[in-house]
Amino acid sequence: MSTGNDVVARNLRVLREQRGLSLAELARQAGLSKQNLSKVEQGTGNPTVETLFAVAVALGVPVTRLVAEREQVMTVRPGDEAVWQRHEGYESRSLDHVYGSGVIENYILRVRGEGRSAPHPVGTLEHLYVISGRVRVGPEDAPVELGAGDFVRFPGDRPHLYASLEGRESVVHVVVSVPRVQPGTGGVRGRTHGSGRGAPAP
Repeated sequence: MSTGNDVVARNLRVLREQRGLSLAELARQAGLSKQNLSKVEQGTGNPTVETLFAVAVALGVPVTRLVAEREQVMTVRPGDEAVWQRHEGYESRSLDHVYGSGVIENYILRVRGEGRSAPHPVGTLEHLYVISGRVRVGPEDAPVELGAGDFVRFPGDRPHLYASLEGRESVVHVVVSVPRVQPGTGGVRGRTHGSGRGAPAP
């Protein structure tokens, strides 16, 4: 059975390696000594609440990501508990985000009218499937028109748009793949379609 220190050690190591950070660089960003951080990652330290929060901020994650057991394979998010974020021309619902060799974010967009998005980090791709309605989506200089059942993948690191056609709401499923942060840069990119630090719209 894992102890609290074991859980923190495992989560810290995984999150640090996913971001391409050395122990020394993460310690510097968190304002901690490399020796103390090394003990935490080895499970031999006894980190204070202040230490955990400092590390979480440096990694760009909630502190719960450090202290909680990793999620099971299955994740269920009831529809009646959904939270929708309002943007110009559409609403978005974050389904999930997974950290690995980058970040994968899942969204449902309810598109009404037309909304535009600033570019996301270099290398970002958007994979969009139309659930209902008709939409015009894609890079601003080369959008495409799609109907229910259609799919498109386009670069999300250029200005792009989402527009509902035929005067009614359209619903689309968007998967955003954001590449891994380059070694030494630290942290994570802002959320692309959510309410975080990313582009102002999706």
